[in-house]
Amino acid sequence: MTYTVGMYLAERLSQIGLKHHFAVAGDFNLVLLDQLLVNKEMEQVYCCNELNCGFSAEGYARAHGAAAAVVTFSVGAISAMNAIGGAYAENLPVILISGSPNSNDYGTGHILHHTLGTDDYTYQLEMMRHVTCAAESITDAASAPAKIDHVIRTALRERKPAYLEIACNVSDAECVRPGPVSSLLAEVRVDDVSLKAAVEASLSLLEKSQRVTMVVGSKVRAAHAQAQTEHLADKLECAVTIMAAAKSFFPEDHKGFRGLYWGDVSSPGAQELVEKSDALICVAPVFNDYSTVGWTAWPKGDNVLLAEPNRVTVSGKTYEGFTLREFLEELAKKAPSRPLTAQESKKHVPVIAPTKADARLTNDEMTRQINAMLTSDTTLVAETGDSWFNATRMDLPRGARVELEMQWGHIGWSVPSAFGNAMGSQERQHILMVGDGSFQLTAQEMAQMVRYKLPVIIFLVNNRGYVIEIAIHDGPYNYIKNWDYAGLMEVFNAEDGHGLGLKATTAGELAEAIKKAKANREGPTIIECQIERSDCTKTLVKWGKKVAAANSRKPQAS
Repeated sequence: MTYTVGMYLAERLSQIGLKHHFAVAGDFNLVLLDQLLVNKEMEQVYCCNELNCGFSAEGYARAHGAAAAVVTFSVGAISAMNAIGGAYAENLPVILISGSPNSNDYGTGHILHHTLGTDDYTYQLEMMRHVTCAAESITDAASAPAKIDHVIRTALRERKPAYLEIACNVSDAECVRPGPVSSLLAEVRVDDVSLKAAVEASLSLLEKSQRVTMVVGSKVRAAHAQAQTEHLADKLECAVTIMAAAKSFFPEDHKGFRGLYWGDVSSPGAQELVEKSDALICVAPVFNDYSTVGWTAWPKGDNVLLAEPNRVTVSGKTYEGFTLREFLEELAKKAPSRPLTAQESKKHVPVIAPTKADARLTNDEMTRQINAMLTSDTTLVAETGDSWFNATRMDLPRGARVELEMQWGHIGWSVPSAFGNAMGSQERQHILMVGDGSFQLTAQEMAQMVRYKLPVIIFLVNNRGYVIEIAIHDGPYNYIKNWDYAGLMEVFNAEDGHGLGLKATTAGELAEAIKKAKANREGPTIIECQIERSDCTKTLVKWGKKVAAANSRKPQAS
């Protein structure tokens, strides 16, 4: 059998551990899809559109470490680019693969369909270079292995998406076979001198400080440094807080865990704990307008040790040439015990009192019942909006995962991402919290949950509008046409599906719906939770006002 470019790509994707790849068919990628199907180590998973395909791959990367999505030229890839931008912002190695025009058409002046109507086909590659860490175009078989390897290697190393386009007549062209995958997984060599200097400078700060607190940020997972972060916390014995986007990235049963640091909407006591520390260790944070509550909670100063994925800044100096994981390992070997902040504080566990079974369903009661479902095997996906705030106030068992998209913040992200996540970790219980406005953007992917019999439980918050936008800046554009959300499941089931659509208007109805959802193992369950529009977390309102104030700053005088 002739070995082809498409087969080379498939084998490389399989070698890095992918069991699935996501796809939307188009005439420029059909031969490539055929070639990928030759590899029996991976399943080809289909999506409703290219935006959802990209977000499904993004969700798979969250669960599985990396992912691949295959689309067609222009009409497919440019649609998927939105999701690839999200993967870049959220530090997820998604390989976007696009079929492209026949290699013989390049430079001929031919005008092709699925293009901008010009004879220049390079525009998509140039666009993709802005939202990926590596981008290559393959128009001949001889260069394919090096370009494929470069794209995959860079994505894995940088923890960012990468792009590959393959001419439609090259996918089945003869190609050499790939060797071992070790070269793609190799770590960058450590600069021992710089690492030692960074550790010594950090120890100097810690040794002269008594009130030491750690703040764990969202990039700690992309840096593969969660275990090392916990080990350092063990050695320091200090208080540990998390940023909102890092929910579940540090175990909440750890003796030093003290909740969420989020400026004025922090867990009780956490803001004072962080802002009064002699030394603050910020591990892989992202300080943007959302995480700093409109730039009001941004730790700075000589007492801040900023440990980023590939750089450490302490006492006015920056050190590079090593990974965060290596830095934390070396620092933990010599770190002094600094238990004062942990001794003077305690973990705050939010307690939501249950309501009567016949009481109208509230946001608090919905959150309480979802929290009670969580186990060490649960992945909870929380959509942009009040679902963020509901997720961050939940008490998590060790091993539970929370997935947020707080940097990109694309409403509608969660439905296809939850689908991809469930494909990538089918051994786990998957729960999705999504608002009605967000759901309307990407609802089609619930059909794929039906198709692949994934028992995802979807809590659809029907409050008839974009409540997060209402909190930030209200207007008539924040109110939407209501749908029969539970009724949609019958549309997606058609003649062979096993999805379940339920509605809950009271606490008792929600409890009963959850029982039915848990019993439905042959497909997804959507529970339409009908609550008042004004019923949202107080933190959303408080946070929204701060962000709105930052957004409405007047232009500076020239």
